[in-house]
Amino acid sequence: MSAAFFASGLDTAPLAAIHARCFPDPWSAKAIDDLLATPGCFAFASPEGFVLAREAAGEAEILTLAVLPEARRGGVGTTLVREAASHAHKRGAEVLFLEVAAENLAARTLYKRLGFAETARRRGYYTAGREAPEDALVLRADLPLSPLGKTLASG
Repeated sequence: MSAAFFASGLDTAPLAAIHARCFPDPWSAKAIDDLLATPGCFAFASPEGFVLAREAAGEAEILTLAVLPEARRGGVGTTLVREAASHAHKRGAEVLFLEVAAENLAARTLYKRLGFAETARRRGYYTAGREAPEDALVLRADLPLSPLGKTLASG
C-alpha cells in the first residue's frame, strides 16, 4: 500500500467519510480542512485510511489515524504512521507523540510494535459519543522510527 501526501486545498470529504466510519465523534471535512491549513499540519491518505499530523519546534504529533474497519490488520495503519513519522523527521522533528484511547487494544498494539511507549495518562479525556468517559494514553517515540519498531526506550 502506498499513501499519498495530502495538503491544504485538496478534497477532504473522503477523509471525513473514513473518519466517520472509525470514530464515535467524527471530524467534518471542514474541520480537517481547517487543521490542514494550519502551519506544520499534513496528512497521508489511501483509499483505506489516513493519518493527520503536525510538526513544530522539533516535535510532531499524530492528531488522528483512521483506518476503515475492513482494512484493519492489513498494514495500512503501520504504513500511514511510518509515512507521517518519516515526513515529520525530514521536517526536523526528533520525537513523535500521539494519544490513544486506553481501551483501544488494537491501536495500542500497533503503536507498541512501532516503538511507542506510554508517557502519561489523561483520565476521562474522551467523552464525545461515548457512554462513559475514557482515558487517553499519551505515547511517544523517537524519530526516526526504528525499522524493527523497537527503540532503546521501549525495549
